[in-house]
Amino acid sequence: MFQGLIILPWWGYAIVALVLTHITIASVTIFLHRHQAHRALDLHPIASHFFRFWLWLTTSMVTKEWTAIHRKHHAKVETADDPHSPQQHGIHKVLWLGVVLYHREARNAETMTRYGHGTPDDWLERHIYTKCHDFGPFVMLAINVLLFGVTAGLLIWLVQVAWIPFWAAGVINGIGHFWGYRNFEVRDASRNIVPWGILIGGEELHNNHHTFASSAKLSSKWWEFDIGWMYIRLMQAIGLAHVRKIPPALQFDANKDNIDLDTVKAVIANRFNVMAQFAREVMRAVHREELSKADPADRESWTLLKRARRLMVREAPLLDPSSNERLQRALARYQSLRTVYTMKQKLQDIWHRSATTQEYLLHALQDWCREAEETRIQSLRAFARKLRSCTLSRAAA
Repeated sequence: MFQGLIILPWWGYAIVALVLTHITIASVTIFLHRHQAHRALDLHPIASHFFRFWLWLTTSMVTKEWTAIHRKHHAKVETADDPHSPQQHGIHKVLWLGVVLYHREARNAETMTRYGHGTPDDWLERHIYTKCHDFGPFVMLAINVLLFGVTAGLLIWLVQVAWIPFWAAGVINGIGHFWGYRNFEVRDASRNIVPWGILIGGEELHNNHHTFASSAKLSSKWWEFDIGWMYIRLMQAIGLAHVRKIPPALQFDANKDNIDLDTVKAVIANRFNVMAQFAREVMRAVHREELSKADPADRESWTLLKRARRLMVREAPLLDPSSNERLQRALARYQSLRTVYTMKQKLQDIWHRSATTQEYLLHALQDWCREAEETRIQSLRAFARKLRSCTLSRAAA
């Protein structure tokens, strides 16, 4: 049997398979996701064409189809029109049959027309990458067999063709909306699977992405790592990429104590960071204080109070009826929890009305801070004073 031009030990073939699949993952997250779907960065034509060619070889995915389906996912997230929401289709179907859902949506002409704009439309795209999209993986198979032999080449190829359907269409779209932790309480079920985005190119940080969808950087906390962002920074250093947008940073000016239009703009632009800090510095502090006064012997009250913290933080539309009922019972029983939860809702209402006049928003934020400072809750008063010093800025790349 043909041994191939390159003979390696078994672990050498394993490394080759991991490297080749990692290049594919990098192509998906950098080119298809951050560049094409969200326009978070610009790519040099050399880089762009390499990614297109590599994805044709290894996945047979069409750029317009992937981009359109992903954009529709964001536009219709967790609704009946979401192409691959585990909240709608079930976690097992998305995890194991996500590629079926992808191909089903790819046949939807309305999706392609409405969400597939701005994708490549040159001769190569029309006549090779789209028209002959199924041919690419067989070219890859021939290359693998030529280089590594029939057995090793075929095994490496099988890993390559299965990698994206499982990890991207299954794990990211499925587990990324079902299990993990959340840095930000957005109105969908997105979650960060793990804080180290290496295996899936940074896409593990899915809640961060849904919070700042147009950002080229998916990590938000200092302890999170986005390997896709590392590659983008390296490409930027040699002129192959240009970053257009990263997440905003919440900045404070110690010398600023008055709420002006700059404060309003900063709060609205950083609303997800503001709410994350409110949950951490106010809601958690008040909940901890109530918990310290509670009697663990009263199991019903103790359990109700312990669960209240998570329920208070979640977006109201994401609570099922039983969770909402438990939350309302906790708020009715604990005055301080009800106060900070009400203040949370009032703060959110300010940016939900961001289409109104700036003058209205200015007065609304001033009234909120004044009301917060008039309460007896120390953490809430401190947060209001902190909010007064909020100013516009951007995170350093």
